[in-house]
Order: sequence, then C-alpha cells, then structure tokens
Amino acid sequence: MKKLLVSALSLLMGAGVMMAEGYQVNSLSAKQIGMGHTGIALKLGGESMFFNPAGLAFMNKTLDLSGSFTGIMPTCTATVDGKDYTTDNGVSTPINVNAAFSIYPNLKAGVSFYTPYGSSINWTKNWPGAPLNQNVNLRTYTIQPTISWAITPKLSVGVGAMITWGSVDLNKGLVPASTADKAIEALTALGQLPASTPRFGTTTPASVNINGKADVAVGINVGAMYDILDNLTVGVSYRSKMTMKVKAGNATVSYANDVARGILGESLDLINNANFKAEMPCPYVLGFGVSYKPVSRLTLAFDARLTGWKAYKNLDIEFLAEQLAPFNQHLEKNYKNCWAYSIGAEYAVTNRLDARLGLMIDTSPVNKNFYNPETPGMTKIEPTIGLSFRPIPSLSIDLGFMYVHGTGIKNATCEYKDLLGAMLPGKLTSALVGAGIPEATAAAMVAQYGFTPSGTFKADYKLHAFTPSIGVSYSF
Repeated sequence: MKKLLVSALSLLMGAGVMMAEGYQVNSLSAKQIGMGHTGIALKLGGESMFFNPAGLAFMNKTLDLSGSFTGIMPTCTATVDGKDYTTDNGVSTPINVNAAFSIYPNLKAGVSFYTPYGSSINWTKNWPGAPLNQNVNLRTYTIQPTISWAITPKLSVGVGAMITWGSVDLNKGLVPASTADKAIEALTALGQLPASTPRFGTTTPASVNINGKADVAVGINVGAMYDILDNLTVGVSYRSKMTMKVKAGNATVSYANDVARGILGESLDLINNANFKAEMPCPYVLGFGVSYKPVSRLTLAFDARLTGWKAYKNLDIEFLAEQLAPFNQHLEKNYKNCWAYSIGAEYAVTNRLDARLGLMIDTSPVNKNFYNPETPGMTKIEPTIGLSFRPIPSLSIDLGFMYVHGTGIKNATCEYKDLLGAMLPGKLTSALVGAGIPEATAAAMVAQYGFTPSGTFKADYKLHAFTPSIGVSYSF
C-alpha cells in the first residue's frame, strides 16, 4: 500500500515554487525612501540609474559614489477557522550601490548594483497552510551599466542594461496531515499497519525543499527627463520585463519522524534529489514622474508606476526525469497589472541637514481566488520619513524609514490537488474486493474515510512591516 502514495505526493510538491505579488522591491535608496521612494523626475546623481537613467545626465559632480542598505521586517497573520497563525520572519536586506562619473559636461556614465526583486517569509513547518507553503526565500541581483546624455540643457535621455540573476529556496508540505491520518486509518483497517500507529494531528508528515539558481536574464532601463521650467521637471522611465529561468532546480525530502519515514519513505525516495525546471517573470515597470520646487529649499515629487503583473498568468513546473513527466504542474495565477503611487517632500533645513516626508500606495495585482500565502498580496499604504546630514559638503549620511500597512484581505482561497485523496478510494476498494468483500460494501467502507481529490485553503490575511534604511554618499 505504501506505493499508492507516490503519484499523489510527487504531484503535490510542485505548488508554490515561486513567489507571487510582493516580490518587487521598492526600498532601494535611504534618501528616496524618505520621500515615498519617488525619483522618476528627480536629479539624484548616481541613484538616478535605478529610478530614471536620464537623471544621471544632470549630475554636476566629477564622481558620485553612493550605497544604501535596508532592513525589511514583515509580520503576516493568517486567520484560519478563527485561529491566528503568525509568520516567524527574519530580516530581508535589499541593497543598492552606485558609482557614476562625468565623461563630458553633457555625458555621464556609471554602474549600479541592486536587488530589484526578492522576498522572504516563514509560516513555520506545521501551520494549516503547509501544503501550500512553509517558508520561502527569493533573491534577484542586477548589475546595470548606464549612460546618460543631456541633449539640451533641459532635455536628457539615458539607458542602462539590466543584467540579472537570482535564486529560490522553498519548503512546503507534501501532503496534508489530515489526509495522511486518513491513509493510516485505511491502511490499519486493511492490516497493512498496526493499530497502534500514531496519527500526525497538526504535524506535517513530510516536507520538500525546492531550490535552484536562475540563469542570467538581460533587460533595459531607459528614461527621459525634461525641465519644463527652472523649477518644474517631468520624467518617464521604463524597465523591461525579464524572465528568470531555473533550468535544473533540486528537490530534497525530509520527514517529521520515523513513522512518516516508514509510511512515506519508499514512495518519496523517487523524487528525492529530482531536478525540475521552472520560470517566473520580473515584469515591466512603466513610470511617470513630476517634481516641483515652489521655493529654493523645498522639493515636491510625485511618481506613478504601472507594473505589468499580467505577465504572471501561470506557473509551470516541469520535472526533468522522464518517469516524473506525469507530475508536471500548471498552476493558475491570473494576476492583473497594477499601479503604485508615491508622493514626497524634501526640505533643506540647513546647508547640512535635509528632512523628508512621503507616502506610497501600492495596489495589489493578486487574484484572491488563486491566493497562495507564499507572498501575501494586498494593497499597502506606506508612510515614510527620512533625513540627510552632511558633516562635510562632499559626504552625506542618509536615514530613511517606511512603515508598511497592508489593508488586509478576507476569504482568500487557494485550491490544491490532493492526489492521495483522489487515488486511495479506488485502490482501497479494489484491495477490499480482492479480499472477498462485495464491491458495494467495499466502496461504502472506503467512503467513510472522506477522501477528496482536492482541498481548498481559506484564510483572512493581515500584514505590516517596519523598513529602516541607512545610506551614505560621497561626491566631488
């Protein structure tokens, strides 16, 4: 009977390999976090290479070096059947490093390194949604060489090549504990297991770690900037879509205890160390911005960014071993394009001290009928504050802070295939008939265990995060 588990468990392992909404990073500058992460129509020196490469052309320094380090500390709560389950997350640390230099007065170049996509969440091993996700860590890295040209004193263009790679590391349950307990009851009734075999209860019987490295993908970051007036600037930027492809990821199985290993081990060894391939989009981002200086010490900015999440229609996972071909997955996502809006203000309190305030509203692309807790998606309201201090004119120390408030989502559902529940009724009925029990009686005996071919996980979600950031820049 142990061999009955193999197909069901192998198929279940594929769900949720990649993260969904929320893996775009909007915290790549301590200065600009303070202004709501605006920057499309601001002249930021080397930091413009990410926000709008055209802004680099207006750099008035020979060399500009800058770097930022951000700590994202999120907490997510899922309410399932009236009980709260809270994540146990570490700190995610996106970074941004820039080096820009002047070639001619109207021609600038540079290179930047940043983490445009990434997320980390840990729901713990034995929470009710373990068949969808236990924990995940996604990271992407980009090196971007950039060149920017001021065509006229008021108009500039810029372009950068985004050279991107990444990795994914995910753990998830292979089968619901409740289905495994039903299987134990059925196998006990057939005399395949002793009556004293313990049940799993809330313990996930077996989990799989899925990890892989994505091949290098290349895209472009292009923009234009125009000074309508001396104190009024507009900008537009576009970061192209890239597809991150994992061509040979690896799967490794672990067991909750010796009981789980004894019942499931023979079957799961088939997929232990199996390779798979999968891909996920890093969607395009089209941005529009405007900045205005009503007085010399005050700068106001507004950005609107459209992210092409509609590209994330499904997630396909394909196992490389021919005998595992029936276990390939096609998982519906059905995302939609969405907007993020940012507004910010910077005030030069003194010649050495700048103060900043901002607000970002990031709308969600997630379809609540295909809602996977691998990265809980919801519209987020994000107030920000920041300051910069210059101990000497060429050196700036920057601090920023963003509070992320998720507006919440109720009755979010995600259906998963319970192949074990689908296969066992027929197999157990056949075994009972083979033991001399009439078919109708055997079917009725099996029906009492309540096996189902699929399950639906439903929960209400809440999310908040603290996001401090520190940066330093030096120019001359």
